[in-house]
This record gives sequence, structure tokens and C-alpha cells, in this order.
Amino acid sequence: MRNHLKHLKRTTALGAVALAAFSLTPGTATALPRDPEPGPTVVGGTPAAQGEFPFMVRLSMGCGGALYTNDIVLTAAHCVDGSGPNTSITATAGVVDLQDSSATKVKSTEVLQAPGYNGTGKDWALIKLAQPIDQPTLKIAETDAYNNGDFTVAGWGAAKEGGGQQRYLLKATVPYVDDATCKSAYSELVPGEELCAGKMDTGGVDTCQGDSGGPMFRKDDNDQWIQVGIVSWGEGCARPGKPGVYTEVSTFAKDIKAGADQLGG
Repeated sequence: MRNHLKHLKRTTALGAVALAAFSLTPGTATALPRDPEPGPTVVGGTPAAQGEFPFMVRLSMGCGGALYTNDIVLTAAHCVDGSGPNTSITATAGVVDLQDSSATKVKSTEVLQAPGYNGTGKDWALIKLAQPIDQPTLKIAETDAYNNGDFTVAGWGAAKEGGGQQRYLLKATVPYVDDATCKSAYSELVPGEELCAGKMDTGGVDTCQGDSGGPMFRKDDNDQWIQVGIVSWGEGCARPGKPGVYTEVSTFAKDIKAGADQLGG
């Protein structure tokens, strides 16, 4: 049973929750319990500039997310409690400083957790918002063509293993780790549903607690951002030999689109 999710406890104070979205620090992803436990933040990261990643969203349960449409957030399945009407989640967007008075805050109306999610693989979910957020959205990869090279991660999660959530959005760069190498680090990896990224030899850069649900993205052939992963789990944060594990977005692209259509997005 996996016990290394990068998610914050739902009982975390608002300040901590704000940081869990996605903080970057060089290293590997921190593994957290598959139950709703706090997740790692970005380790080895640097501050993101205002407007640099306008699609980034901080969720009030201590996770991150990205705007799939203007009124639907794509996040991790382990960040939510099943599917159905839900008005308990607040999405904060439009700022890098979670305490910025200009932040847009919108309540949820409904949640759709990946069909068949049982704690292993399929770690994606959609959150329908009460009203649209006027920010650019992040398109998702529909093929595995972009599952290579260097990726960007961002979040308000911990900047070191066991650290606190961040007030300011952090960003970091993590290199792709092939399935065979990642499988040697995590026997429970689900190839085809999960992909890995991080510095295997040195560690030092990774997502961490509070970054769960946030996007892992890169530039596509048109120099536009495209999401290839969702922060899911890992052992510790930025540890050598323990890369971060991310939901392989392209595998579920059709399901995500169908889910968004179902939510009226």
C-alpha cells in the first residue's frame, strides 16, 4: 500500500493549505499516505513571477491544481473525497502570493473523482467552480509525445521534506525519468498511468507535501505550456534515487474531457 502522497491534511490551517498547492525544490517527490495526508511541496525551487503561470490554482484542502477550463480545475483524485455535489472547496487563483488582496477566490459546486480510483493509479479529479475564473487555462497532453525532457513544476507546498507550506508560489525544473528506472525505485509504480521526474543521482529538486494535484508541464512544439503530469506521490521529498511520481495525463485525456463535459465545462 502506498503511503507517500503529496497532499496536506484536510484539517490543515488555511495558511498551510494555501502552500500545499505546489512548491518547488530540487529533489525527488515526497511520498505521503494514500489517505488524505499532507503532500510535499516544491523543493529546490525559486519564486515564480506574478502572471508567469496564470493557470495555477491553490485549493483549500491543501492541494494544487490547474485551470482545465475557466470553471473547472484539474487536480489529483487523492485530494478529494469521491464524486458528487461539493461546496466545501475554495479555489484561489490569479496570484503568486496567497495573501494578495487581488486574489480570485471561488467556491466549488461539484467534484468528479476519476472513475475506478482506488488509491493506485488513475490519480486525477475535476472540480467544478461556481463561476469562471478569468485566467488562461492549461491544455493537457493527448499523446505521450511530451513525456520526455525537462518539466516545470510549481506549487505552494513545502520547500523541504517536513517543512511548512509556502505563502508564495515556487517553481522548479525536474528531468524525465523512464519507467524502468522509476520502477527500480518504486515497485508499485503503474507504468502507463504514472510517470516519474526528478534528479535520480543527486535529488535536491522535487515536489513536496502540499503540491499534490498541481500540474507538471513543459512547452509544446508551438512554445505553449502543456500539462503532462499531476503531482501524485513519492517517497520523501527530493531524495536521491526517489523521483516524484505523477499521473500520466495523456493516458486519461479522453476521460478528463468526458468528465469535464459531464460537469458542463
